[in-house]
Amino acid sequence: MIQLSKPPLTVLLCAPRGFCAGVVRAIDAVEQALKLHGAPVYVRHEIVHNRYVVDDLKRKGAVFVEELDEIPDTDAPVIFSAHGVPKSVPEAARQRNFFAIDATCPLVTKVHREAEIQHKRGRKILLVGHAGHPEVVGTLGQLPAGSVLLVETIADVAALPDLDDTELAFVTQTTLSVDDTSEIINALRQRFPAIVGPHKEDICYATTNRQEAIKKVALLADAVIVVGSPNSSNSQRLREVAERAGAKKAVLLLRTTEIDWSMFEGIRTLAITAGASAPEILVEQMIDAFAERWSVTVETVTTADESVFFPLPRNLRGAAAE
Repeated sequence: MIQLSKPPLTVLLCAPRGFCAGVVRAIDAVEQALKLHGAPVYVRHEIVHNRYVVDDLKRKGAVFVEELDEIPDTDAPVIFSAHGVPKSVPEAARQRNFFAIDATCPLVTKVHREAEIQHKRGRKILLVGHAGHPEVVGTLGQLPAGSVLLVETIADVAALPDLDDTELAFVTQTTLSVDDTSEIINALRQRFPAIVGPHKEDICYATTNRQEAIKKVALLADAVIVVGSPNSSNSQRLREVAERAGAKKAVLLLRTTEIDWSMFEGIRTLAITAGASAPEILVEQMIDAFAERWSVTVETVTTADESVFFPLPRNLRGAAAE
């Protein structure tokens, strides 16, 4: 039987991509808790925004809930997700005598601390972020109601009331578009010249690195695939960054079953990256799916080296060492 040759396809594989240190820490926290204490381990909210990861942990015995009142009285571990939680959540866990484990990403905790410090100094806080995102809900919940104003767009900056800029500070969600955020921060500084910002930008290293990588390949490819979940902020931002950088087609996909093959007809070059909560196996499966239809050559495009590591939450560390 004569097999027709496959057309060639160059896959530009972005590096860095996929899991960041905060995501690795959060997933490891759930798996370590399961190893030490057995099932069930309760997790408030998705530990990270990736359905594949959540389903895998469910199979291992993790039980995901949106609120603590869904959890029965239990001695089992109760883990808070990487996105961070309002202060009311650990307090509610304490009142119910839960064995609480905080898997909040240390870079999100840094934003919480910044907001608290500036509040103690008498400043009103402006939070640049997306309404309703768990990280934003958690940051808003670090301070008394009314202490933090949410700013989502440049238009929001213009709509802010007249405020004393000597008594203002801003923080940002960690998973935003670097370019969008810089525009909003510039608008804040123009309107409130004396506003105080963080000593080091709040957008995390992984978000920045993945956006820089996709910018580099967006114009070189006929299409761009961002592997990630639709509810993942950093994955959505990657798709938007690719489009702004000139990508002819850019799509966010979690699994190979979501591929619309008609979208990729005639392509010769495909760029692939992955959001910070997407496991590498999903990237590999994506490449394999294209290799069934094309003769694939993979070229890795590296724009940064990542060596960041965050230790497990303190109440899991000693046990992990043993």
